[in-house]
Formats: sequence, C-alpha cells, structure tokens
Amino acid sequence: MMYFAVFLVLFVLELLYFRIADKFNIIDKPNHRSSHTKVTLRGGGIIFPIAFLLYFASSILYRKDTFLPKEYWAFGLGLLILSVISCLDDILDLSTKLRLFFHFISVSLLIYFLGILFILPIWLLPIVFIFIIGVLNAYNFMDGINGITGLYSLVALLSLFYVNQNLVSFVDRDFIIYPVLACLVFLFFNFRKKAKCFMGDIGSMGIAFWVVALIGLLMMKTGEIKWILFLAVYGVEVISTILERLKLKENIFEAHRRHLYQLLANEKKISHLKISALYAAVQLIVNAVVIFSNLPQNVIFVIVLLPALIFYLYTKLTIKKQIILNIN
Repeated sequence: MMYFAVFLVLFVLELLYFRIADKFNIIDKPNHRSSHTKVTLRGGGIIFPIAFLLYFASSILYRKDTFLPKEYWAFGLGLLILSVISCLDDILDLSTKLRLFFHFISVSLLIYFLGILFILPIWLLPIVFIFIIGVLNAYNFMDGINGITGLYSLVALLSLFYVNQNLVSFVDRDFIIYPVLACLVFLFFNFRKKAKCFMGDIGSMGIAFWVVALIGLLMMKTGEIKWILFLAVYGVEVISTILERLKLKENIFEAHRRHLYQLLANEKKISHLKISALYAAVQLIVNAVVIFSNLPQNVIFVIVLLPALIFYLYTKLTIKKQIILNIN
C-alpha cells in the first residue's frame, strides 16, 4: 500500500512539473540531429531526485538505515548537485567545463558513499573518477528516443532487486524500489509514440547516478566486478561510437546521429518503442547470464562482450552499406 501511495505522489508531482515546464517553456525543439519531430517538454526525469527525497523522508520516519552506509547522505547530496546542474543545463545549455566540475563533485560524494575512498590505491582513484563520469555521460548520450533509458534503467534496477532479494543482500530494498517506481511513472508519459515528456539531462544523469551507486554497492559487497555488465549494452554502443567519431576526427561532445539506435530510428524508420524494447531485452539477457552463470568472471566478460560487439558492428555496418546503396 505504501508503494502505491509513493507511486501516486510521484505521478501527481510529475503532472505538476509538466505545468511548470509548460509555463516556463522548458522544451526540447527538434533539429537535424534529433530523432524526434515534435516539440516536447524536457526534464521529466526530475522525478528521480524527487524519488530520492521521498525515500530519504521515509527512511527518517521508519528508520530504514540497516543496510545503507551511514554516509548515505553523501549519495543524496551528490545526486541533488548533479540534478541541479543538469536541470540548469537543460534550460541554459551550460559549458562542458562547468558541467564536468560539478560532475567531479558529485562523483567524489558517490565514491565517499561507496566507502572506497580510503581503500583503493591513490593511483587508481583518477581512473575510477574518469570511469564513473564516463558512465554518467554515456547514459546521457544514449537518451535519444522514446522509452530507451527508462526501460533500460528499469531492467537494471529489477535485476539488482532480484540479486538483492535472492542472492546477496547489499542494500535496503526500498533504495531500489523507489527509483523503480519513478521509472514506471516516467515511462507512463515517455514510452509512447508521441511522448508527453523527455528525461532531459536531469533524468538521464540522475537515474545513471542511482544505478551506478547500486552496482557499486553490490561490487563492494561481493568483491566481484562482473556486475558492471548490467550496463554492457550501453557500454558497447557508446565506446564503439566514440572510437568511430575519433577516427573521423569529430568532436565527441557535439550532438550527432551515429549511434546504432539513431540509425535504426532515423534511417531504417523503426519504431522508437520497438528499438527501446530491443535494447532492454538484450540487456535483460545479458543480466540473466551474469546472475545465473557459475563461470569465472573473465569468461563471463568474454561471452557477453565479444558477441555483443560483433553483433553491434555487423548490424551498424550493414545499415551503413544499405544507406550508401540507396544514395547511389
């Protein structure tokens, strides 16, 4: 009953945000790089930091801090800082340097929250910072069509919930359930042919921060790094596309249409909803392999990443060849 009440509160607050966004013209206007054609409200992902505030309030009321580190306030502060700067970026289009500065602060708080600040050797910390900031921005890069990041995040969260409930208890379950409820609310408005709203940077960054935190807690609890494969599909896509753009001497921070999902949506004219469902389904299969396989970690990485990379490159190359043939 409590979860249903939280869902309703999030639903009402999302509707309230729509009125605010409409009044202040917080919108996403399509351009030649976009995969959509209609003006749409931006920033619907504000529901994720709101979900944390509700979780924080319920934790105080019911004293649900058994599983979370005492430093969980650091997670909340990091999430809110990231959300505020991302919200401002949605509205004002901030400079890359300014965004990265606040990303660094948020990631610092996240690392403190995970309890690894004084565990890892000093030389490894810069790599961890770069990796986490890269994951956050990769999530943002992939948020380009209706439903993709909402569904993808839901798969990751439900997989983490299964692990938490059945394999190893690494966090208070409500810390997973609240973002799940936020995903469901957001998808109600976004997973449709004509989306009512887009996540915006505040949403893609916010949910990425939450998912990374959960995966980090799980890795710390188990001492296994295989759980990072819960983000394998996005990882293969983003890294491959970045390498492709570097090869073409393009600015990787500028908007583009080179992602596979963009080619499928814009060139092949496949429904956004079908593409989003496909990405989520593939990641779900990967997650099942990671969860239920008893193979060594290095073997799991190979059997997941190698086929994924081959399939990705083959599909992308096939589509590009078809585009060239159609032009000629």
